[in-house]
Amino acid sequence: MAFYVTTPIYYVNDAPHLGHAYSTIGADILARHHRQRGEDVFFLTGTDEHGEPVAQAAEREGVSPKELADRNAKRFEDLMPRINASNDFFIRTSDEQHKRRVQEVLQRVYDNGHVYKGVYEGWYCPRCADFKTEQELGPGNTCLIHHIPLQREREDNWFFRLSAFQEPLERLYLDHTDFVTPRTRYNEALSFITGGLNDVSLSRSQISWGVEVPWDANQVFYVWFDALLNYYTALSFARPGEDLTERFWPASFHVLGKDILKFHAVFWPAILMAAEIEVPRRLFIHGWLLLDGEKMSKSLGNVLDPFEVMDRFGTDALRYYCFREVAFGQDGSISTAGFESRYETELANEYGNLASRTLAMIARYRDGTVPAVDVDPALAPDFEGLAEEVRSLLDQAEISAALERIWQRVRRLNRYVEESAPWQLAKDEERAQELDIALRSLAEGLRVVTVLLHPYVPDTAAKLLAALGLDDGGNGVAMSLEGARFGAHPGGGRVEKLGQLFPKIA
Repeated sequence: MAFYVTTPIYYVNDAPHLGHAYSTIGADILARHHRQRGEDVFFLTGTDEHGEPVAQAAEREGVSPKELADRNAKRFEDLMPRINASNDFFIRTSDEQHKRRVQEVLQRVYDNGHVYKGVYEGWYCPRCADFKTEQELGPGNTCLIHHIPLQREREDNWFFRLSAFQEPLERLYLDHTDFVTPRTRYNEALSFITGGLNDVSLSRSQISWGVEVPWDANQVFYVWFDALLNYYTALSFARPGEDLTERFWPASFHVLGKDILKFHAVFWPAILMAAEIEVPRRLFIHGWLLLDGEKMSKSLGNVLDPFEVMDRFGTDALRYYCFREVAFGQDGSISTAGFESRYETELANEYGNLASRTLAMIARYRDGTVPAVDVDPALAPDFEGLAEEVRSLLDQAEISAALERIWQRVRRLNRYVEESAPWQLAKDEERAQELDIALRSLAEGLRVVTVLLHPYVPDTAAKLLAALGLDDGGNGVAMSLEGARFGAHPGGGRVEKLGQLFPKIA
């Protein structure tokens, strides 16, 4: 089975911030989980390098748009290994192969009769690269996202007949009620469609930094249509000499933020329909990470630097916190204090101490060998159906909800340590069997939660499973979702000492 997940592609008009890391880690968690299921996975991310925001940023710096794009795309590409993203390809929309494919697809839209010449006049936000409808205007004709005055634009453009796709889009939404999730975003997109669709600009005549319109060399495609097509074009050249389109298209999940809902949930499927290409299966729309009540944005000057966060807390701590503190799909406030609290109480104390205590007790009381006995039947019901529950939630991209289910078992194991009190059992030779069962059950429970936590904290999980004697040499067996069942792995293995998984912060 194929699973294809994408992030939005990120504007190169400035450096990456935590909001970019958030989208990417969310998609990465899904990709890693589906690999655990033995599926054929492709994970795409990249940079959006054309359009007015990039051209204006380059002009302010006195460099060419290409120079700015090259410099900042590198910063986004460097972010991927730092956040431990397992992306299979990083696309740049300035790539000539992408541009050629954009021209091919949009030429097909033109040839199919869905494009015409016209004049556009309206309010435009250069930072959003978006013409705003009357319903999207802030007080005094400002942008509701960036809080800046909008520009009144008038230009000759090529238009896309979006209005012709109102009925097909309504039918898409009614036939596939999970096309957009969460439900609030589905309702928002459907409301936009049923409210009446107007034709939209497909090209721009007043800027030159973009993909040239093949039937009109004096215009470039409006950046959004160039950018949206990356999800489709990347598959044709991500692997040299191989076209992956048939293997992976349509996309299983587009993961994106709510500020770009209209483009992905309305424009994107309409363009694909116009080009006679199958639409993606699902769009998951996450909320904003808020700082001081506002969406994090370089232009607003309220960002947390993910590199600084990782330097202090570690990459896995960042990955964990983002999806523990804020329910994926909703807006939520974050802070440095929040990082410290989650790190200390949950990662260090609940999970880290559980691991170190379990390994230490096996080393002390059983000379480093997990007892080869059955797991405790009193603990087994707490793990019954856990892997299936996590699988079901992640099928819906319910990343935070799945993490909560796993963490409930981390806490259950901590309670089990206190209930079974191995240090007391070790004092009485007649209770050796009880001690064996307790230690075996702790080791097995720790293994199960760690396998399920692997998509969230991959480095920590790999380290801990190796200490439990489950280093599979990279072939994925130890990480398999199929094996994440309590009692599925036999006892008798050797464990090793492990340093602090989450050291105290100075």
